[in-house]
Amino acid sequence: MKYPEVQNYIAGKFVPSTTATMNVISPLNGNKISTVPLSGKSELDLAVRAATEAWPAWSNMTIKERVQIFFRYKTLLEKNLEELATLVREENGKTMDEAIAEVAKSAELTEFACSLPQLIQGEILEVSKGVECRVEHKPVGVVASIAPFNFPHMVPHWTLPNAIALGNCMILKPSEIVPITANRIAEMLKEAGLPDGVFNIVNGSQEIVEGICDHPGIPAVSFVGSTKVAKIVYKRSTANLKRCLALGGAKNHLIVLPDANAEMTAKDAAASMSGCAGQRCMASSAMVAVGAVDQIIEKLCIEARKIIPGQNLGSVISQKAKERIEGYITAAENAGAKVLVDGRNARVKGHENGFYVGPTVIDYVTPDMPIAKEEVFGPVLVIMRAKTLDEAIAIENSSNYGNAAGVYTQSGGMAREVMERASAGMIGVNIGVPVPREPFSFAGWNESKFGVNDITGKSSIEFWTQLKKTTTKWNPEAGVNWMS
Repeated sequence: MKYPEVQNYIAGKFVPSTTATMNVISPLNGNKISTVPLSGKSELDLAVRAATEAWPAWSNMTIKERVQIFFRYKTLLEKNLEELATLVREENGKTMDEAIAEVAKSAELTEFACSLPQLIQGEILEVSKGVECRVEHKPVGVVASIAPFNFPHMVPHWTLPNAIALGNCMILKPSEIVPITANRIAEMLKEAGLPDGVFNIVNGSQEIVEGICDHPGIPAVSFVGSTKVAKIVYKRSTANLKRCLALGGAKNHLIVLPDANAEMTAKDAAASMSGCAGQRCMASSAMVAVGAVDQIIEKLCIEARKIIPGQNLGSVISQKAKERIEGYITAAENAGAKVLVDGRNARVKGHENGFYVGPTVIDYVTPDMPIAKEEVFGPVLVIMRAKTLDEAIAIENSSNYGNAAGVYTQSGGMAREVMERASAGMIGVNIGVPVPREPFSFAGWNESKFGVNDITGKSSIEFWTQLKKTTTKWNPEAGVNWMS
């Protein structure tokens, strides 16, 4: 194996598991690179106990003291950027450029956590003569973060810097498909000075997810993954009286109007649908072509053909994923859609056992086809035709999802229509991947998110903290009033 076996990380130490293990396969070439334990609930109990014991001392530190660790941690991320990116590439299949960008985004998320002392200073007001009310943000306690396979470094950083800096202790459950990166995160947090027990990792699959949802010692749970599982996690966690924020899948629509800049639209759409092999919830996977835009579609196909598997296009996560994606393409073709650029049966020389799907563009898809409604999670762009902007917006609004939507146009009025009427939490105007930068928060609408608040940015403060309200009166000479 290229990497040592993955272990759980509990109370500041890597702990071998006695449970069954699963092979970790690099999607780049199909090689086994490590093994990961499929831990049981007893190991989750150990992690919760360690976090519970660490929490009083950690939460009693001032936030200005806590964020000093994250200043040091951010420096370590930047210093070790290429090493971390290599890990991401090996276990996820991204290109090196994409992996570097992922780790750089983690550093940006950590930088935001360092600014939290300026954002949660609380409130105080003399509400009556001699009487003050004070509001403070207090940590929730031991919290859990369940992360997906598609961003093994960045998505954990959607939660861990903010949650921990705000005074919580955390248990991370990484995807069992990409668990190696999480262990390196733990090592670097310890090197930065994070006390033992504040951050813990429990590897596993369904049993650990269910255990997190059920555990009485975990009052808050975040989840990122498919909508199907997000619903289950949200329902199960809230049924156990926890707060839960569960982010699900997406089907992001890119509305293209005839006045759009053809070169920019084509390049952006191709990059959006194929970046990270299409395995991101912000990919533009559905284009709604309004009116006469055939020249833009022609340019889009030219740009798509420049995206070469194994060069500037990474692999998908598994053979199963490859078969599923190609199955969607074939089903759409059989239903009458026209495949303009075909990425099926892609092979990379020297990596014949890797899991690759080439960029795919499919025209004349109808809104009732499964490929138009369901999350494909691959480098595939479907094109649906609309005669008017109203019709295009109706197609976007008909989706069960609501992560992102975009429009390409030179008309401010048309752009405003989409901005106001699209049913999505994140909107792009001439932007292929409208991910907000910090301090703005990330999350969608509809079946792309379950729960309140967003997972990053200022909105996340409300999820990871609870408000303590204190009313004080020290001077009896102030007289009797209604607050006496």
